[in-house]
Amino acid sequence: MVVSKILIGLIAFEHLFIMWIEMFAWTTLGKKVFKVLPEDLFPKTKVMAANQGLYNGFLSAGLIWSLFIKDYMWSNNVAIFFLSCVIIAGIYGAITVTKSVFFKQALPAIIVMAVLFLKVL
Repeated sequence: MVVSKILIGLIAFEHLFIMWIEMFAWTTLGKKVFKVLPEDLFPKTKVMAANQGLYNGFLSAGLIWSLFIKDYMWSNNVAIFFLSCVIIAGIYGAITVTKSVFFKQALPAIIVMAVLFLKVL
């Protein structure tokens, strides 16, 4: 149980970091992290990136919330829902932006989901 909570926390932290980049550091650090975009697009897409960042913040908030739920099954179900959202977003990002999104976002969430399912079964 401790291992799964640590793994969920890592996924939550990753999405907090993405949120911070997209909402507050898009035109600085965002250029270094999201190299697939031409540099001149960063100022033009700042508001759009902030909106995406907000969604990443919601994913992170849901995962963090799951860590504080006392009932094991309820906590697991909430974590599974938000991990599913991360996986779907990661797969969509891999299809529409770059394949590396799958390995950076979807695959870690898939691994954590597998850990959760193995503990439930």
